[in-house]
Amino acid sequence: MLSFFKDYKWFAVVFSIISIIIISIFYNILKVEKPLPVYQPAMVNTELVDSTIQHKINYHKIADFSLINQNGKTITQADYKNKIYVADFFFTTCQTICPIMTGNMEKIQQEIINDDEVMLLSHSVTPDIDTVAQLKRYAIKKGVNDKKWNLVTGDKGQIYRLARKSYLAVKDDGMPDDYGMVHTENFMLIDKKSQIRGYYDGTKAEDITKLLNDIKKLKKENKD
Repeated sequence: MLSFFKDYKWFAVVFSIISIIIISIFYNILKVEKPLPVYQPAMVNTELVDSTIQHKINYHKIADFSLINQNGKTITQADYKNKIYVADFFFTTCQTICPIMTGNMEKIQQEIINDDEVMLLSHSVTPDIDTVAQLKRYAIKKGVNDKKWNLVTGDKGQIYRLARKSYLAVKDDGMPDDYGMVHTENFMLIDKKSQIRGYYDGTKAEDITKLLNDIKKLKKENKD
């Protein structure tokens, strides 16, 4: 018996190595990267979703909008057609989470500066204060590239409805849209079909890293 094993020892070693290689090849061929989820209102914390759409389970998209950017230009969904983009909500006089969020958004801008598929969109939640002139001053101070990143102001009710009914990003404070206060650290990743594909804490470095990786996944998904 010992003689048998001795005679076939090298055969067993070679066979084992070949088997491991074959298994690895098949594993890599069959391994399919899980796509990013397409977020629907029913998948999100109900506190972040307007009560009229909380139970919607399909076909949710960002609603059409018309807002004004830091250069006085009207920005609509047409400006983001066939684009992947990152959206958030901020205000220029914020002294708490917004400076961190804006700094992290600028880091994302650096990473996507030469990528024509990806853009950024920041909505002011104090449009009465954040005039075009104020946004322009803020944009210059924060290093905003006008071709990549729109800071938008406009009708407060429209912005708040976008936050609650489109981006599913903020808790309801119980006030009417024109009087409430949106304040959220969420960054939202939006695909070329205007669908939400990810939520990230805009104040955390690890979430920004994940967001950048998810942008790459989304780009690859579009090419497959």
